Amino acid sequence: MANKSSKKLNRTLSVAPMMDWTDRHERYFLRLITRHTLLYTEMVTTGALLHGDRERFLHYSPEEHPVALQLGGSNPEELAACTKLAEDWGYDEVNLNVGCPSDRVQNGRIGACLMAEPETVANCLAQMQKAVSIPVTVKHRIGINGREEFEQLCQFVETVSAVGCETFIIHARIAILEGLSPKENREIPPLKYEWVYAIKKEFPHLEIILNGGVNTMEAVQQHLSHIDGVMIGREAYQNPYILAQADALCFNDHHPIPSRHEILSQFYPYIEKELDSGTRLHHLSRHILGLFQGQPGGRQFRRYLSENACKPGSSLQTLQAAAALTAS
Repeated sequence: MANKSSKKLNRTLSVAPMMDWTDRHERYFLRLITRHTLLYTEMVTTGALLHGDRERFLHYSPEEHPVALQLGGSNPEELAACTKLAEDWGYDEVNLNVGCPSDRVQNGRIGACLMAEPETVANCLAQMQKAVSIPVTVKHRIGINGREEFEQLCQFVETVSAVGCETFIIHARIAILEGLSPKENREIPPLKYEWVYAIKKEFPHLEIILNGGVNTMEAVQQHLSHIDGVMIGREAYQNPYILAQADALCFNDHHPIPSRHEILSQFYPYIEKELDSGTRLHHLSRHILGLFQGQPGGRQFRRYLSENACKPGSSLQTLQAAAALTAS
């Protein structure tokens, strides 16, 4: 039952699914910076897709490809149905979340708590793979409290890979399921990159992607000497221009790198279209606050947008006024 299509996507570099951040506006913006980096949606629960507004959760722009949908759930039949929806909508991959540590997610038997149930995860992935021909992958931690041994991580990977899952995206921290907030779970448990490297050695036939604490392209290249791919999280949101080097360094595409102002100008038509359809400027501009990080005028750019983009009547001219505060 091998998931034969899982290697067709180039996962050398990807941007992590991040709640409230990697919505369709953010993904469109990032695609203006990097042509090839794989982009992930926010996690969408099976309940939201089966009983909620599918258009809201699944809509995306064709320019976002390659783009993957991340699902949260633990019912194999529901996950299979949602995976089929994703394929029908044209997503390039479906990923199962086995890494989120929030209380709300745990209460729904979603996320990192499933690391205690490798057989459940395997059953879910088996049913998801049966439903579609696109790749189905899993994103998980190196452990959870109570399951903190490397041997238990190996058991998890062995159990899940036995049903044909070939791609494992591993956040190189354990998740503490009680007492730490999601933010603290991204910062307090120590990073153990060597565990992810060791998983690749233990399972050389699997595609192993490393996630957690990666914030430079130099670090990406260092990790790639040990594993198959790297997933960047919050740094790609807070300092998106680091991805301007990604196509050359990770995908051997040496096209001219656009300047920050060129990227912003390319984003203007999308913004105008969204504003015309009723989207508020703030919902678009919040994703680009870090574009000029470390540049002359970058702080003024962020401040101006933060203070003005949410005001009634804010428009493309508001964004252009902010951009004028930066060095061209």
